[in-house]
Amino acid sequence: MAGSTLPAAQAADIPAPGEIVMSPNIQHVTNVPKPEALADIHTDMAFQGDYAYVGNYYGFSIYDIRRPKRTSLVSSVVCPGGQMDMSVYGDLLIGSVDSSRNDDSCASTSQSATVKESWEGIRIFDISDKANPKYIKSVETNCGSHTHTLVPDRRRQNVYIYVSSYSPNATYPDCQPPHDLISIIKVPLRNPTAATVIATPNLFPDGGNPGLPLPYPDGKSATTGCHDITAYPEKGIAAGACMGEGVLLDIRNPEQPRVTATVRDDVNFAFWHSATFNNSGTKVIFTDELGGGTRATCNEAIGPTKGANAYYDIVNGQLAFKGYFKIARHQADTENCVAHNGSLIPVKGRDIMVQAWYQGGISVVDFTDSAHPQEIAYFERGPDSTAPALSGGFWSAYYYNGYIYGSDFNLGLDVLKINDPRTNRANGVKMSSLNAQTQTSYPEHGHGHDH
Repeated sequence: MAGSTLPAAQAADIPAPGEIVMSPNIQHVTNVPKPEALADIHTDMAFQGDYAYVGNYYGFSIYDIRRPKRTSLVSSVVCPGGQMDMSVYGDLLIGSVDSSRNDDSCASTSQSATVKESWEGIRIFDISDKANPKYIKSVETNCGSHTHTLVPDRRRQNVYIYVSSYSPNATYPDCQPPHDLISIIKVPLRNPTAATVIATPNLFPDGGNPGLPLPYPDGKSATTGCHDITAYPEKGIAAGACMGEGVLLDIRNPEQPRVTATVRDDVNFAFWHSATFNNSGTKVIFTDELGGGTRATCNEAIGPTKGANAYYDIVNGQLAFKGYFKIARHQADTENCVAHNGSLIPVKGRDIMVQAWYQGGISVVDFTDSAHPQEIAYFERGPDSTAPALSGGFWSAYYYNGYIYGSDFNLGLDVLKINDPRTNRANGVKMSSLNAQTQTSYPEHGHGHDH
């Protein structure tokens, strides 16, 4: 595989249901099935020390990954309310609830957002005892919390939570249009139960992108808030994927983030979904969630530029488009496939990212030349026959301390190992934590660095 790129696959190459196919430089280390107590799909992940945290629409699980080949379940918390995207900081686990509930408890049931008393927002757990996490605080936010971003202050006395939410409706008392804002929660680390919303800055005073209400796959989302914001606190910057556009933010004052650049793509992008910086903070990868993750978009009919990643260089503070990447392996019409969540593989002098594509599997892409990104490894299964059509695959895939971890909707937690001359130097980089939407730099010069 060294020095080569992977050939484009043809529709005839679609593997059998459940069959694993992967590039020769990937090894499937283990799979840990989804806990029976969590009756819904797995979602996003976070890492800290020797533990992986995996969200689920029904709650979350904690896994011991000290020995990745023997990854094991430590505990599961049943606390319904999707999506449970999460971050971990110290002894705190923070989870997003974008599902309108009748109250903030873990015994809550679904209740319409048209009811003023309904609750959605942020849940905070104390995870100092991994076997017995404790729910300690909820914070309600306008339109709930689809995702969130941790921004620690420089003195490490507080951590800020940027809450991304969208889809306001005039019939929702706590989620009124135009909702061009994010909510900022301040969590005092010495007293986390005092967490509260301190600001709701309007990022789009001009209303943002009005969108293009065309039939799928040509419709373009309007901007009514953000879907994802990825912060790079040590560089004082963040990148927002805000439905109808991508933005750069100055977050040097974390209580007053400021939009400094905006970019749109009304030809190819339907829904700006997530953002990732390269390690030096000079590039941004934006993903497009074409079809909302419930359609088959990785096929000849949709083509290579819709539903793709878009790569931008940051030039004089502005976003300069360089190129697209989309997996070339065509998926079956029953396979929901979409560019989703991933992270950098820490290789000095290279820009390499691992990324989940739902039923398109897990892909590793070298984007050092951001105009010509190239896939260098992949792992995928044939159509998921354990669930209804268009409802399976990998939600997220992250590289952490030598291994790739993939969170599969229905099939649990997969652990992979990549063995490739282009990525093997990453094996020596040890991180103490990884939160999907809060980037920290890895050592570019070979000396130790604590995260």
